[in-house]
Amino acid sequence: MLIGVISDTHGLLRPEALRILRGVNHIIHAGDIGTPEVIYALRAVAPVTAVRGNVDRGAWVAEFPQRQQITLEGVRLLILHDRHELLEQPADPEVRVIVTGHSHRALVETRDGVLYLNPGSAGPRRFRLPVSVALLTLQHGELRAEIVDLGALR
Repeated sequence: MLIGVISDTHGLLRPEALRILRGVNHIIHAGDIGTPEVIYALRAVAPVTAVRGNVDRGAWVAEFPQRQQITLEGVRLLILHDRHELLEQPADPEVRVIVTGHSHRALVETRDGVLYLNPGSAGPRRFRLPVSVALLTLQHGELRAEIVDLGALR
């Protein structure tokens, strides 16, 4: 199963991001969506699981929790916007992947058997950080994540 992971769009869904996400089986948005139109466009590509971030405001965000667990291909994933929320409420022991956003810094790191994945920011460029998304492959219980720099696709 191929999962597209995106975060911090802040209302801007770049054509390069959509190009990378075409063909994925599922999309995860780790918050700071910005506008509901971002979700509508992502849902046209694949089923979407999304959480709200600190900039998401208005009635439209009611359908998006701050934290969500899903199981795909037998792998439990936890999605939340800000990694620091784990200090207040740690992940369940069954969680194998923790997806976050917020920092705008891409991260793929495995600690104690848990894959921490932050796709970076796919929206407006912040400081000099790259604009990126991630692809997560789940196959026979194995996990592989890769960061895709959208700036290299122009």
